Amino acid sequence: MAGNVIFRGPIEKQPRTIDKPIAAALLPGVFVEDLASTLALITTAVAKRPLLLTNRDFQGQDIATAYTSGDTASAYELEPGMVVQARVAAATYTKNQPLTIAANGYLAAAGAGSVVVAFFDDVPGAKLAGTLQDVVIANSYTAA
Repeated sequence: MAGNVIFRGPIEKQPRTIDKPIAAALLPGVFVEDLASTLALITTAVAKRPLLLTNRDFQGQDIATAYTSGDTASAYELEPGMVVQARVAAATYTKNQPLTIAANGYLAAAGAGSVVVAFFDDVPGAKLAGTLQDVVIANSYTAA
């Protein structure tokens, strides 16, 4: 269900953000990590503390506008149960499908041995690469 915000709920608790320069031109909705002085794209959840890049709406940035490398960017610290919009890899998704972080910082279907970070919670079906989809953040675990 497309929306105009990255964080979807619960509304009772707003996520904490980390604000740092971004190491590359990236769109909100991709996964990054905190590298002490910058936020950088990640392509795996293994041995990572994933953060979700959001837009700086208070500066007029929408979720379709990429950051320029070196801009100060905002990323959410995620907690299990949060509903967010994240970018997904091109594939067909099912309700509650386990997802992991893959190429381009997008979510993709979790295979055996991958770290599950979220569950698909949008309209099931075929999705184009880079589209924003609702997901529920998981209490991460390794898929069997």
